[in-house]
Amino acid sequence: MSADLNELEKRMHGAMDALKKEFGGLRTGRASVNLLDPVMVEAYGQRMPLNQVGTVSAPEPRLLTVSVWDKGLVTPTAKAIREAGLGLNPSPDGQMIRIPIPELTTERRNELAKLAHKYAEQGKVAVRNIRRDGMEALKKAEKDRKISEDEHRQKADEVQKLTDRYVKQVDEVLANKEKEIKTV
Repeated sequence: MSADLNELEKRMHGAMDALKKEFGGLRTGRASVNLLDPVMVEAYGQRMPLNQVGTVSAPEPRLLTVSVWDKGLVTPTAKAIREAGLGLNPSPDGQMIRIPIPELTTERRNELAKLAHKYAEQGKVAVRNIRRDGMEALKKAEKDRKISEDEHRQKADEVQKLTDRYVKQVDEVLANKEKEIKTV
């Protein structure tokens, strides 16, 4: 089996999607429904994602609301949001929970930028690990005489170009996120 370029690209694309999802959860001072994605609520004897107990919306740039479907889950939902480490202070109002998004301090912006860099580095490591898997598959294919030395070299170049393209994408997504963090 030689390194299937389409398979490697699919895996690298998955790593990019994971990075974008991580970035979506980074708060930039603007209300984003993705901000509450990591929140898990104690409901019906188990931990459930917030989006399975209510509807999240952003009616204003600095406000999120959660319409909780079951009245009995309003308090546990508010508690889960408060304890999620997002720096948010939800206030229940009937079956609706209002979550004002506070202004970002310079210190918090710097923390978010550092966190964005950490996520980006993890994304690059994931892409490079996929590259390594592809290169190992090529070596094995050549050793097993399934491809020639020239084919190995050519495919290795293609894998490297693919890797470079995805590493560049990670850098671009990071630059955009940093700009968003610094300018909001």
